[in-house]
Amino acid sequence: MEAKGAAHGQAGVRRGVLARVPAWALGLIPLALIAAALVALLTVGGDTLGERRGPPVEDLAVEQTVLRPGEVELTLRNAGPDPVEVAQVFVNDAYVDYTTGTQQVGRLGAETVTLDYPWQEGSPLLVTLLTSSGATIEHEVDVAVATPEPDGGFYGLMALLGIYVGVIPVALGMLFLPFLGRVREHWIRIFMAATVGLLGFLAVDAYLEGTEIAEESTGAFGGVELLFIGAALAYFGLVALDRFLRSRRERADAAGAGAFQLSLLVAIGIGLHNLGEGLAIGAAYAIGELALGAFLVFGFALHNTTEGLAIVAPLAKRTRPSFARLAALGLIAGAPAILGAFIGASAYNPEVTALLLGIGIGAIVQVIVQLVPTFRDRAGRALYPASVGGILAGVAVLYVTGLVISV
Repeated sequence: MEAKGAAHGQAGVRRGVLARVPAWALGLIPLALIAAALVALLTVGGDTLGERRGPPVEDLAVEQTVLRPGEVELTLRNAGPDPVEVAQVFVNDAYVDYTTGTQQVGRLGAETVTLDYPWQEGSPLLVTLLTSSGATIEHEVDVAVATPEPDGGFYGLMALLGIYVGVIPVALGMLFLPFLGRVREHWIRIFMAATVGLLGFLAVDAYLEGTEIAEESTGAFGGVELLFIGAALAYFGLVALDRFLRSRRERADAAGAGAFQLSLLVAIGIGLHNLGEGLAIGAAYAIGELALGAFLVFGFALHNTTEGLAIVAPLAKRTRPSFARLAALGLIAGAPAILGAFIGASAYNPEVTALLLGIGIGAIVQVIVQLVPTFRDRAGRALYPASVGGILAGVAVLYVTGLVISV
C-alpha cells in the first residue's frame, strides 16, 4: 500500500509540474524532437542503409521554352530524386552546342540551357537531351515562333486583349439589369437557375483545362492535385468572406445589401475564372499558338457576355445599386483577364496555372452553393421543371458560344 501511495504521489507531482509549463511549450517540445529526428535522418540516416543499388533515377523536364533568333533557351526542372547532368543536346537529330550555368541540376532545382541553333520560323523542333547516364529526354516545339519581348508595347497588347475578352463583355452583359427589373418573379428564378448552369459549365470547363495543363507540367511541385488544393483554398476563403459580409450586413441592416453581397460573390468567382482564362490566352499568344484575329476576339466576347448577366441577376427586383458599385462588380469580374494575360505571356508556369484554375473552380462551386436557395419555389424545391430548364439553358448558351472560339 505504501508503494502504491508513493507512485500516486509521484504521478501527482509530475502532473503538477506539467500544469505549470505553458501550453505553447508543451506543443513546441514534440515539434523540436520531430525536427531533430528528421535532421538526423537526412544527415546520417542514409549512411546506415548502405549503398543504393541500381541506376540513378533521372526525371528532367522542360518547364519553359524561349525562342530568339539563332538560339533556343530551355528552362529545365529536375523532378526526380537524383541530380541530373546534361551531356549532349540534339535538335532535329543534329548535335548542337549549348551553354549552361551548372553541370548538375539538383533535386527540384532549375537550370537554363541555351542552345546555339539557327531555327526557322514555322518549322517544328524536336529537342533531345542526353544525360550523363545515357537517358534521353525529348521536348517538342510544334511551330517555332520567336518569343515576344516583354516591353511596353507587349504589355499594352496584353492589356488590350484582356479588356476585349474580359472587361467589355462583362460590362455588356450587365446591361440586362433594367430588363431583369421589369420581369416577373417567376422569370427571375429561372434566370438565377440559368446563372447556376453558366457557372457550372465554367467550373467543368476549367477542370478539364486544368487537368490537361497539369498533365503537361513537370510534376516537381504536383500535378492534378494542385487543382483540388486551389479549389479548397478558394472555397473556404469565400465561405469566410461570405460570413464576414453577412455579419456586416446584419449590423448595417441596409436594404438590398444581401443582393449586392451575392452579386459580389458571383463577380469574384467569375473574376477568378477569367484570371485562369487570361493565363491560357497569354501563354498561347507567347508561344505562337494564338492568332489575334477579329473572329477570335468576337468569339471570346460573345462567350463572356453571359457572365455579366450572371452578375446582375441577383440584383433584379431589389434596390438599384449605384453606378460605382456596378462598375466595381464589372471590374472584379473582368479585369483579372488582363492580369492573367500578363502572367501567361511573360512568366507562364503549368503548376501555377493549374493552381489558379483550381482557385477559380472552388470559387465558382461556392457561389453555386449561395445561388441555389435563390431559385427555390414556394414548396422549397430547388429542382423543378422551370429551374431545370433554366440550368440547362445556361449550360447550352455557354456551350454554343464556346463553339465559335478556336484557340
